[in-house]
Amino acid sequence: MSQFQAIDVNEYYDVNTFERIKSFAQDKPTPFVVIDTQIIAKQYDDMVINFPYANIYYAVKANPAPEVLSLLWDKGACFDIASIYELDMVTNLGVTTDRVSYGNTIKKRKDVRAFFERGVRMFASDSEADLRMLAEEAPGARVYVRILTEGTHTADWPLSRKFGCQNEMAYELLVLAKELGLVPYGISFHVGSQQRDIGAWDSAIGKVKGIFERLNDEHGIKLQMINLGGGFPANYLDKTNELAMYAAEITHFLKEDFGDDLPEIILEPGRSLLSNAGVLVSEVVLISKKSHTALERWVFTDVGKFSGLIETMDEAIKFPIYTERQGELDKCVIAGPTCDSADIMYEHYSYGLPTDLAIGDRMYWLTAGAYTTTYSAVCFNGFPPLKDYYL
Repeated sequence: MSQFQAIDVNEYYDVNTFERIKSFAQDKPTPFVVIDTQIIAKQYDDMVINFPYANIYYAVKANPAPEVLSLLWDKGACFDIASIYELDMVTNLGVTTDRVSYGNTIKKRKDVRAFFERGVRMFASDSEADLRMLAEEAPGARVYVRILTEGTHTADWPLSRKFGCQNEMAYELLVLAKELGLVPYGISFHVGSQQRDIGAWDSAIGKVKGIFERLNDEHGIKLQMINLGGGFPANYLDKTNELAMYAAEITHFLKEDFGDDLPEIILEPGRSLLSNAGVLVSEVVLISKKSHTALERWVFTDVGKFSGLIETMDEAIKFPIYTERQGELDKCVIAGPTCDSADIMYEHYSYGLPTDLAIGDRMYWLTAGAYTTTYSAVCFNGFPPLKDYYL
């Protein structure tokens, strides 16, 4: 009896959607990702319904395809931008810079100058050197300071340490911002991508409340905004609560600390809007064993860490993989095609694939719409970037 459970596509897509994707993908050479924009539209609408009081800034890094940006722009989204290149991507489509935030705390002076000259007026920061540079290159701009958060151990893809600063430093930076002629506008945090513990937002919002009160009481600085970041769930192998549950709890946390008169609330979803909309299609290149007595097969496919699946690093994100084979499942190591020993997606995690899986079969990686095309390397071992199609 197999210890593994076969992937049920119906848990991730309705039958018509998946069949439409499969039909579209049938004659195309692998690997590639197919993204259904109708699902993105629904995910965005669900975010608006569940957080009616929030401004949604799409995290462009999740997938900057024109088809995605145009759809979200038409729906009224704003955009969280991490580089001058992303700014070009959105403004080339007609996005106005009043709907843009420069959310990266690591930025070049010349880029800040360019953002400001093009009309961007909201910038993230988490250090004194960056803040002083902002005062010189973006005078009078609104600044929000990112704080460090706990709870990263409960997120599949943690984000703290590189970004953010301790509470006391955030407080001092916002005081300095006022002295430098900037507008101390708010606080941001990110509890980690694919965050399973909704309570992580409670802890972070409590910290923000303390900073708000101290700045008002001690310096007369009235912050106006809280950026709650992203972290909302996509539907991978390990299940999470529905978005409505996240929204209900986070709304409760906000009102508990700030009452009914909330400051401006910003959300920066990326994964939760895009992941469920995408299916990555790959082909089995080789199936082998490392010895005559080995109990597990190695399944090599034509997509790997360097061609879109970097989030399998440390086996963090566990993509559901569907195949059309119906054999009993047994444990496999799943690896990519490159001449790099790090190009192994799942080795320690017990992943089961059908025993009758064969070379040439297709593997459908579900919920792969976010952070696949953008993490795809250019020409490692000569492989081209991951191809993407939009329905």
